[in-house]
Amino acid sequence: MNLIEEFNAYRSEMNEKIMASDNKVIKRFFNLDTNTYAEGALDVKTKEMIGLACSMVLRCDDCIKYHLGKSYEAGLNKEQIFEVFSIATIIGGSIVIPHLRRAVEYWELLEQEGKSDV
Repeated sequence: MNLIEEFNAYRSEMNEKIMASDNKVIKRFFNLDTNTYAEGALDVKTKEMIGLACSMVLRCDDCIKYHLGKSYEAGLNKEQIFEVFSIATIIGGSIVIPHLRRAVEYWELLEQEGKSDV
């Protein structure tokens, strides 16, 4: 199993367990998160770019992977992703660089996986 499959499988498995707890607050928060990134006044691509930049500044590797995957699905290209990376690095400073490295690695995997699906 590659890094992308491993991340997605773990995330799905744990989300199922979390939702099975039937906790109203957690369910509402998850729903709010889902609705935040839905098409609205801002398109999905823009929302994912914002989510990615914020995740990088907050240094959440799981969030970065999630938003990279969603950005890839939304059709962002490498040039656009690197502009997001540059914004996040400027805002967050040098502490973002280790997360930037992992983000580049994950983006490359997404691109490789996409090419193998063709």
